[in-house]
Order: sequence, then C-alpha cells, then structure tokens
Amino acid sequence: MNQPAPYLHWGFILISLPNLGLIAFMILLFVLALLLPFPGRKRRERSYREGDRER
Repeated sequence: MNQPAPYLHWGFILISLPNLGLIAFMILLFVLALLLPFPGRKRRERSYREGDRER
C-alpha cells in the first residue's frame, strides 16, 4: 500500500496492473451477464404455459 502500483507499458498504452485487473473483471462480468440465463425465467415460462392450459 505504501508503494506505487506497477504499470504495464505497451506501445502508447500505460495502465496500472490493478486497474487492468479491474477492467478485465468488469468485462468478464458483462460477458457472464449476457450468457447466463435470467433467474426465474423458466418459472415464469412454466406458469404462462400452465395458464394457457386452464383456459
């Protein structure tokens, strides 16, 4: 904590490693949010189908 963060220098890009890790984590979280099913979706689809049968 008392030392400056290490930096990654690649061409014109200069970024600290903790910031790079945070950006990678946010991108991973975004991709998972796109790929994983929305919670409760199957339950709602089932209730809609059951409601159609009753009518």
